[in-house]
Amino acid sequence: MPSKTIKSIVSDINNEESDGGGLWLPNIQRLFVWEEEQIEKLFDSIMRRYPLPSMMLWKTREPIRHRKFIDQYHESFDLKSLYRPDNKKLKRLVLDGQQRLQSFYIGLKGSINGKVLKFDLLSGNIKNPEEIAYRFSFKKQKENSWPWVPFSSIIDSRKLPEDIVDDIVKQNAVNITDEERRTITRNISRAKREFEVTGAILYQELDGTDEDSSYAFDDVVEIFIRANSGGTTLSKSDLMFTLLTSQWVLADVEMDEFLVELNDNRFKFSRDFVIKVAMTLLGQGAKYDVGKLRDEQLRKKIADSWIDITRAISFVKDQLISKTFIRCDQALISYNALIPLIYFRYHFPDSWKSISPIKDYLLKTLLTGSFSGSPDGLIDKITADIHAKQNFDKKSIFKIIEGKGKSLKIYSDTLLGWGYGSGQIHLLFNQWYSNDYRPAFNGHLPQVDHIFPQSLLKNVKEINPDTGRPCQRYNAWQINQLSNCMLLTAQENGAGDKSDTPPDVWLNGKTDEFLELHCIPKRKSLWKIENYEKFIEARGKLLIEKFQDLLLDEEE
Repeated sequence: MPSKTIKSIVSDINNEESDGGGLWLPNIQRLFVWEEEQIEKLFDSIMRRYPLPSMMLWKTREPIRHRKFIDQYHESFDLKSLYRPDNKKLKRLVLDGQQRLQSFYIGLKGSINGKVLKFDLLSGNIKNPEEIAYRFSFKKQKENSWPWVPFSSIIDSRKLPEDIVDDIVKQNAVNITDEERRTITRNISRAKREFEVTGAILYQELDGTDEDSSYAFDDVVEIFIRANSGGTTLSKSDLMFTLLTSQWVLADVEMDEFLVELNDNRFKFSRDFVIKVAMTLLGQGAKYDVGKLRDEQLRKKIADSWIDITRAISFVKDQLISKTFIRCDQALISYNALIPLIYFRYHFPDSWKSISPIKDYLLKTLLTGSFSGSPDGLIDKITADIHAKQNFDKKSIFKIIEGKGKSLKIYSDTLLGWGYGSGQIHLLFNQWYSNDYRPAFNGHLPQVDHIFPQSLLKNVKEINPDTGRPCQRYNAWQINQLSNCMLLTAQENGAGDKSDTPPDVWLNGKTDEFLELHCIPKRKSLWKIENYEKFIEARGKLLIEKFQDLLLDEEE
């Protein structure tokens, strides 16, 4: 298997004058997904002489849609700007190994969010094989922080290691010991050897330029799928997208732009979901099967129907926000519950006004987990019912769900059994606070808080009758149950974090309107830690009353 040095193969990237017409990415390849830490670890691996997996290239003159590697990476880069005009010039397209190649290119020729890859010249002391030995980090170009220097300045230099050391010491105006000089010289020598001399990149080249070659584009797509389907690197949507982009050259750009707009920094709609929806809308069933997109006519149909498909998805998402007040990913327990609604909107848009409130359908199916597990068969049955009746008949749909052995009944005990950390609690809070729901974000999660702080309850002790020793009175569920949870809205959270303040202090002075909004008992004696269990009982009754419309009494 042929090999190249890292420096040599990086010089081939985006360079049509290089050997074989340069290295490029076919549009069947997904976007760059590695984090800074992964790139830094890759460079450490090279310095430690760890072997790399081989790459796979396709040498061709076919006018395949392809794009450049990214040099100046930033989160909002324009994917369209990377594509080159289709041409019949000789070129080599990377089928396997693009994440590593892209990392080398950024590290030696580019940047991430304005930061370049720098190397700690005094690193390299290997104490533990699992730890980083040669330290790399992305830092601002003009940031002077000895002993960090741009790694590209070492690899690009044609000087001897000893002369490079002299230049670096002079440029940084530092004094170094003899031992530090030996360490720096040794590290620079190793970097030059591993990146410029050693043939670290092994590659297999599929030659599609020979008249007798069997490597046509369809064959290469199949090779790409088989090469990547055995591992976990690519998801099913990536593999299905490989087939889709072979027919629809703008699929990656269109999908990327649609998901950014659809998610709006609050939801997590994915390629997988969109493709599952497309399969369902076009009568192919909800089951995720790469083989479905081997049908050229189906790929063409998706491309031709793309605008209508995305409009139906966007419409239902907007209805979700305005009619149910589900406004974030945490509250949307199952995205699959939306597929029947999208199906109805797509096929019968003029009948949407006659649909009964979607809030009832979504609350019941989401809270009871109707679409959990393997829902493909259920989705197919529901959409078949919608298609046959040309209507979104909730009673009929609920009957289908129950026919699958899934209960839609919510009892009082079920409600009070939900708690901190469950998906149901976010959904309940969305309904609870409706238009007043403005979640405060800590990272990306709405802030659900304990009325009686965890730390306070964990310190409540009782005597174990068996051992005679004090033990914690309340277990995790008793602390985290719904009756001890409330939502801190953005306005409330901004006024100051409640933190570990006891409720008899924090709630003192709150208005009746505030207490009613949060379903907090007004008897102040219940706010004391010694009355925690009575508080839970009283608040549980208020919550049952609050959500009475959702509940089914035991005797019904």
